[in-house]
Amino acid sequence: MSIERAPPARKTFLFLQGHPSSFARELAKALERRGHRALRVNFCLGDALFGMGQAAVSYRGSFEDWPTFLADLIHREGITDVLYYGDRRPYHLEAAKVADALGVRSYVYEFGYLRPDWLTLERGQMTSGSHFPVDPDLIREIGAKFDRPDLTARYSSPVAIELFHEIVYNLSSYFLHVLYPRYRADRYYNPILEYLTGIPRQLRLSAYARRANAIVDGLLRDKTGYFLYPLQLQCDYQIRHHSPFRHQSDAIDFVLRSFAAHAPERDHIVFKCHPLDNGGEGWPDHIARTATRLGIASRVHYIDGGNLELLLKTARGCVLINSTVGMHAISLGCPLNVLGTAVFDIPTLSDPRPLDDFWTAPLKPDAPLADALLRAMAGTIQVKGSFFSWEGKAHAIRVFVERLENETVNGSGAFISPPPRLAGEGNAAAHDRPDGAATAFAGCGGAGSSISVEGAVGAEDASCHGDETEREQQDVQAEHQPKGSLRIARCPVMKPSVQE
Repeated sequence: MSIERAPPARKTFLFLQGHPSSFARELAKALERRGHRALRVNFCLGDALFGMGQAAVSYRGSFEDWPTFLADLIHREGITDVLYYGDRRPYHLEAAKVADALGVRSYVYEFGYLRPDWLTLERGQMTSGSHFPVDPDLIREIGAKFDRPDLTARYSSPVAIELFHEIVYNLSSYFLHVLYPRYRADRYYNPILEYLTGIPRQLRLSAYARRANAIVDGLLRDKTGYFLYPLQLQCDYQIRHHSPFRHQSDAIDFVLRSFAAHAPERDHIVFKCHPLDNGGEGWPDHIARTATRLGIASRVHYIDGGNLELLLKTARGCVLINSTVGMHAISLGCPLNVLGTAVFDIPTLSDPRPLDDFWTAPLKPDAPLADALLRAMAGTIQVKGSFFSWEGKAHAIRVFVERLENETVNGSGAFISPPPRLAGEGNAAAHDRPDGAATAFAGCGGAGSSISVEGAVGAEDASCHGDETEREQQDVQAEHQPKGSLRIARCPVMKPSVQE
């Protein structure tokens, strides 16, 4: 005789800012069909547009009053769970604190650590604040409970669709800021300038791809050893909140100085542009100038394109701040050195030694542990699916609903409190960190000795970033800047270099 499982207790989910798509709205409807209640808070017009049809309240109060408003809303509506897209948005940072104080569960969702076709769903926070374990033995134990995940890419969607949704969300909120006049935006760049700056690169993508393939083919043909550095978006919270670097140019300079001084002279380094970079930071010019000053221009390459899997399979090693490319590197057996804080920065998977030592004898990741990590993540904090593909979205929502209502997010022992990376466990405690980063990085939980990067940036670059106090103030202003401002944080947009 079969025994029917009792339906889960009715919950009331509060949705805060979501991904610029219909994902959150459809997830809310799916939860309601299961007998739960879903409520949404709109902070800007973009939120209201993508949340149409969902029960909502609009918050037009000051940022300072937001925690009090939220606490009252939680009490009044009987909120049991809070759900938000991206844990570092200003309103979400405060929401996590309020929820924790009131004993309400909070969840963050984002693009996945595993890519493509995966989404992240974690309790509380991600990256530095992630509760996912760093202890290899515990990861092996959790991984043994799950089958190996299907890493085949199944849910593709045109980049144009993603860009269209993002543009609608940001420009509607920007131009009709008057409807939510006290909204504090989280955009690093002014949206108009960001989108206009990206047009030239979009027009040259084919030429850039051909040039990238030619460079990689040349390195492979000549059997030249090389290291890969995948660039991240400058606006990425992973850099601003989970790394010791104020600006990605500081990381580039730090890496190039170490490479020039310690890498074998026969080896090269390849900087790979992020697929969604708008070209506004002028990375090709900055990298070329720095390499020339260090006398290694012939050994340094910049590519906008190229096959990532091929690059990782043939590279001597990969150096990055905390890009999810690190997960690809680990799964493909490519030696990895992590400069920031990353959920995959785990002993025997990434090389914990100083970067200066990495160039000469990079250590390969432990293959069995890498397999266990994939299994553990997929079973506890990763969900196969997509924000845009109908099939991928439907699959992800089914799993989201199951894990949310059964409270199995970070389940099977994958919830460690306090967050282990904040406690300085794992490789985070072993890595060298650039000087001057202690204050910013301490907020993310990073620890470790410091290496000075003075002189890594030339005079023309240093003046762009300002001194430490000024940059700290600019960081805060950039994070809480209203949509109506025509200001770009820290550095002016540099002209992208023309490559044929």
